[in-house]
Amino acid sequence: MGPISDIDRQLFARVAASRLRGAHPLLPRLSRAADHGKLWFGTAAVLATVGGRTARRSALRGIGSLAAASMASNLVVKWTVERRRPVMDAVPLVRRLRRQPWTSSFPSGHSASAAAFATGVAIESSRYGTLVAPLAAAVAASRVYVGVHYPSDVAAGVALGVGAAALTCRWWPPRPETPAQARPRVSAPAMPKGEGLVVLVNHSAGNAAGAGGFTDAEQLEVLLPAAEIMECGPDDDFMTLLGHAARRASERAGALGICGGDGSVNAAAALAAERGLPLAVFPGGTLDHFALDIGVPNFEDTAHAVTEGDAVAVDLARATPIAGGKGTSHFVNTFSLGFYPELVRIRESLQGRLGKWPAAAVALGRVLRTATPMEIEVNGHQRRLWVLFVGNGGYSPEGFAPAYRQQLDDGLLDVRAIDGDQPLARTRLLFSALTGTLGRSRVYTTRRMRQLRLSGLHARDTRAYDGEVAAEPADALLIDKQPGALTVYRPAQPQNELLQRARTAAAKAKWWRAVLRK
Repeated sequence: MGPISDIDRQLFARVAASRLRGAHPLLPRLSRAADHGKLWFGTAAVLATVGGRTARRSALRGIGSLAAASMASNLVVKWTVERRRPVMDAVPLVRRLRRQPWTSSFPSGHSASAAAFATGVAIESSRYGTLVAPLAAAVAASRVYVGVHYPSDVAAGVALGVGAAALTCRWWPPRPETPAQARPRVSAPAMPKGEGLVVLVNHSAGNAAGAGGFTDAEQLEVLLPAAEIMECGPDDDFMTLLGHAARRASERAGALGICGGDGSVNAAAALAAERGLPLAVFPGGTLDHFALDIGVPNFEDTAHAVTEGDAVAVDLARATPIAGGKGTSHFVNTFSLGFYPELVRIRESLQGRLGKWPAAAVALGRVLRTATPMEIEVNGHQRRLWVLFVGNGGYSPEGFAPAYRQQLDDGLLDVRAIDGDQPLARTRLLFSALTGTLGRSRVYTTRRMRQLRLSGLHARDTRAYDGEVAAEPADALLIDKQPGALTVYRPAQPQNELLQRARTAAAKAKWWRAVLRK
């Protein structure tokens, strides 16, 4: 039996004495609500429904942390450390608790789950973490109050929960709450109510229905009533409509807007840079990597920046054919060769029947089973690679799968490769990813450079730009950057963080007033 200290007994006795003087009905109810994680699943559902993208990410990490802590507590520690629960049969309050089979008192599983969920939420968002933390603390305290755990059980559970949440960062690096750095640009026009802005909404990129039952186009009309909104459906030619939108923006001496995923942003960015137009990005895709890096996770953020004329200059990466190709291709996030383009091709062929994420899982299984390394020349050196990844700017974390950028105007390419000459490369790569040791794997290499020359691509005519597959016949490519070539709207960083929150809240209040009037 695990030892019980005198401090434990004294604290427990004091809590029991205070309970006998007058039971508080809220703590027992809170303790029961947390059974089997029901309270935390409900909290996560509220965050995901009411909040935005950050809230959904916080809820997801919170649930993942809870699952890890619960597994460690109930399947490992409780069966390792034997400690009986406190004997409190004389207290009527305990008789009202649900009878459960005997398990070790150490650690408190409820406390572990509560601390894990709150810490996981706080890792993604300190604001949401601050809201959840008091509830988690109350659940942990309730376990002593109702007489089923000693204080040390609760303390151990809290420590276990915090550790489990922190451990998720090894496999899923958290995205910083602050956007990536970029050069300030003051030449972007301020467009009150969106006057002069032409936005193309690509409904094929994400969900057509937005918050409150409004479509993306309807939300934009509420936020920017003077903007010209164009919509692209499944049967429309996206590039034709995008060209028309760019011409209209030039005629109005305004700006080009795009609502869609990273592939849509890629096409709009290249056209905006070519015509010297500022770009307004409204995240409407599945992942929206560029929108998150630039600092516009919600429509309200971009709308506020457009109204105020706040913008920054970012680098635009390009792949220029050296031989056997036509035209330069651009990318705002990533370029890749190898089995990733094939994975995307298979996923796109299946997602109409299976859905995007199940199709991606099936595609990954097929590619890992059938793919072969590619023989190409990289900066004059012959290489045998499974995958070549090129990022527009340095991605973080360096020793892990690329997740986010901290600077969008560094002038550098982030080049990462999986070496096909190493034995059992795929197996070793998978093992390193599962154990969080990818940065030390010999099959995974990273470099930062200003330009990259690729040749011997005649057998590799399929490439991926920002997640979109493109077929190109070029045998050789020069990949480099156009420093500060793209002007993108984003809110200015205020001196007072509360001011920024007040501005965002005001924009959301405006939107909800319109919803209620409708």
